[in-house]
Amino acid sequence: MKKILFILIFSIFLTNLNATESVKSISNSPNISKEAVLQKIDMSKVKKYKSFHIPFKANPNLSTLQYYFQRDLFKAKSSKLNRYFVEPSETPYEFEFDIVEDKSVKKQLRTKGILSYLYFEDDKIIIDEVSPNDRLGQLFDDETKFRSNSMGKSLPSYILGHAICDGYIDGVDSTISDWRIVKDTLYENHKLIDILNMTSGDQKYVYDSHTLNGLEFNNQPHANSDLDDNNVNRILHRWFRDKEPSTNRYYNYNVMNTQLIFNYVLFKTGGKNFQKLLDKVFREKAKIEDIVYFYKNEGSSSLGNAHNMFYATRYDYLRIAKAIMDDYQNDTCVGKYLKEIYERRVLKNINHQGSRGEPHFNRTKYYGGQFHIGYPSLEEKVVFAMGGYGGKAILIDVEDSRIVVVNSIHYNHDRFKYDHHKLLINPIKKGKKSFK
Repeated sequence: MKKILFILIFSIFLTNLNATESVKSISNSPNISKEAVLQKIDMSKVKKYKSFHIPFKANPNLSTLQYYFQRDLFKAKSSKLNRYFVEPSETPYEFEFDIVEDKSVKKQLRTKGILSYLYFEDDKIIIDEVSPNDRLGQLFDDETKFRSNSMGKSLPSYILGHAICDGYIDGVDSTISDWRIVKDTLYENHKLIDILNMTSGDQKYVYDSHTLNGLEFNNQPHANSDLDDNNVNRILHRWFRDKEPSTNRYYNYNVMNTQLIFNYVLFKTGGKNFQKLLDKVFREKAKIEDIVYFYKNEGSSSLGNAHNMFYATRYDYLRIAKAIMDDYQNDTCVGKYLKEIYERRVLKNINHQGSRGEPHFNRTKYYGGQFHIGYPSLEEKVVFAMGGYGGKAILIDVEDSRIVVVNSIHYNHDRFKYDHHKLLINPIKKGKKSFK
């Protein structure tokens, strides 16, 4: 009896140990607790806004920046019930370094909302900077997983490319009409290419993360959070049922198109194959060093519960960007997909005045396959870019092997407007010569 009891207790111990290790490994900040981070923030100086993010026009103090960053990290505990995880590669890609220091880059990190800045060229990291320890750097380390915001919109497109190449989907001209949850909704007969390019004809009903009442943002309680916090089936049948797309289809940036892409891949692959596909993209190809994950909304996978909100370390973001670049350069099947969405990009035709104007870090001429394309002064280069609220940006020069990765907590057109020429445009245009 004692032997059985000992075995039982030992088994429980091992289970708890494994659970602890699992929790630690999937934590956004595995080496730093929420309590430890909060202790470093002067809560008496924190301003809390009604919106989830720091409002675009706000100029918060340091304590407020720190508070909102920790909320990104610790808002909800990560588990397999609410996340799609990808385990690290057994052989993660090892970076080489040829570091140079640039005073103007350091200044940007001392004065703006930037968390981390990486510049990669010809298989080497050239610039590797983080926010000073007395600013934001004390709240994270190299294992901390940063929130993607809308940079995550580009990743379902890259995953879709793999789904096409693996035979789950015929191509970007396939319609999603075989997916029962889109039946009798605005998107029922849409081609993937139109959804990829945000030209779905849905401009009367949705913009960015907002539902619309006429052409105005919907002020109905919880109307806009519905787009981010619910499965696709519920969103479609609440906001898009029996709606017709506009005959004049133009670029209309919104999260709904991204959710359709991601969850159509989920539908076509099924549960186990969907996980295999994620593993192939991030674990096998990008060779990530730490766990990465996407959000999972309520409801079953059959209802479309995958969300594009993504978390990864600052180095794993670079690994993913490099994988995209390698596919393009090596002309793999996925590389051919990237070339197709680039060739089939659409004009944005945006008036940047008012609430629908895009910030400078993703203010491009074109949009193609969920990527921002065609920065001013970079029109002659093939650059795939991801952009996210708060100044998050990844630029991938797929021909000259240059990558910029910026993780940031806040950006505006005032005190928190970082120098996008210095940090984004010039490195891609001139390479490491742009750094002094």
